[in-house]
Amino acid sequence: MELEASVSEQNAKAIGRLVVAAAFLALFCLFGYRSTFSILQGPMRETMGWTTAQTSLGYSLMMTVYAVTAFFSGMIVDRWGTRPAYLTGAVFAALGFYLTSLVNSYLAYLAVYSIFAGIGTGMLWVSSTVSVRKWYVGKSYATMWGIAFAGAPLAQVLLSLGLKQVLANTDWRVAMQYLAIVVLVALVIAGFLARKSPEHYGVRPFGITAGASPTVDREWSIREAFSTFPIWGAIIAFLTSMLAEFLIWSQIVSYWTTDVGLNLSTATNLYVVIGLAGLVTMPVMGVVADRLVERMKDEPTARRAMLIFAPATGAIACVILLGSRISIALAAVSCVLFAVYWAIEPGGVAGYVGAVYGRKAMGKIWGLGTLIVMGIGPAVGSFMGGFLFDLSGSYNNSIYFALGSYIVSMIFAVLLPKALGDKQVVASVSEETA
Repeated sequence: MELEASVSEQNAKAIGRLVVAAAFLALFCLFGYRSTFSILQGPMRETMGWTTAQTSLGYSLMMTVYAVTAFFSGMIVDRWGTRPAYLTGAVFAALGFYLTSLVNSYLAYLAVYSIFAGIGTGMLWVSSTVSVRKWYVGKSYATMWGIAFAGAPLAQVLLSLGLKQVLANTDWRVAMQYLAIVVLVALVIAGFLARKSPEHYGVRPFGITAGASPTVDREWSIREAFSTFPIWGAIIAFLTSMLAEFLIWSQIVSYWTTDVGLNLSTATNLYVVIGLAGLVTMPVMGVVADRLVERMKDEPTARRAMLIFAPATGAIACVILLGSRISIALAAVSCVLFAVYWAIEPGGVAGYVGAVYGRKAMGKIWGLGTLIVMGIGPAVGSFMGGFLFDLSGSYNNSIYFALGSYIVSMIFAVLLPKALGDKQVVASVSEETA
């Protein structure tokens, strides 16, 4: 494919901002799916006469399809850029909501929601993370990723609160049709804004550290990359954090109402605090991470430090959460700390992988990593939260499980190397400096 003529630095900066804006919209829609299901499943269950387990199975199957699709979306991004991924996501994500709103049988629900919503959302995570990483590395990546990732808590706040108002006047079917319009419009705009890698425009990514020693940005194969420790260490660190995160996200409201004795309205408002805090922590922690990279002048080491800090914050939040019985203020503090963790971990792992393996093959490498993590973490984490409650009649053990998972994640983050072995080519922030 022929490259476009080199663009000016000012135009390159404008293109980079378009990439971040597109990722923001993609993440808004992706996490909009996650946050709205918890609200929609109650009305769906009551109207259709399904059990909680039956209704939740649709979401679990959707996440399985999402994980598989994420792998292929990474290949699409490496080859053709993010626009095809976003536009494909627009069609399937919109159909996921709209066709589900029309179902009248349980099997139709499982098939339609899992396939269409799974493919639609699966096109969004890897494409958004990789697109930002291809344009921003080193001392710029986390800041720009933080801006893009702010779309996630914004969706949690706006769509959750908006959906409650819609459901007060209509039913879940109409609500899903409104959501179909929202994701279709947002992702079509994201597709229009999306741009290819900086090399296509004859420019280099932003954030390369001046004076760093040159390295080679290698075109890794899946087999080569996955025969090294850093990718597996990153996957395990991310997976154990995801086990804890999805357990907390899925059970925290029930913990407050069942164990602590708060009413549902208060518990829901506390849950929204995580999203509100995330609007601040996403960009702020991005700036903190990039300043650490600039100070250490070694991106993999700096990203590793943040990956130790993130689960440590999650673990502290779990401990404080167990003290929610004492005061609502402690519950709110735990929410803010969970938002700090959330602001660092997902983008931080992608940043570490990109710093070690470079940008050229990051789509397929991170796509397979996402397939492994998201194929296991959300389902197992959510299941363990409910399973441990069923065993004891309390969510305390579920929170202890999350605490342990965060600690394991922190241990594997400590073990992450700052580079590959001497005999292997290292692709870091200083890639191909002139």
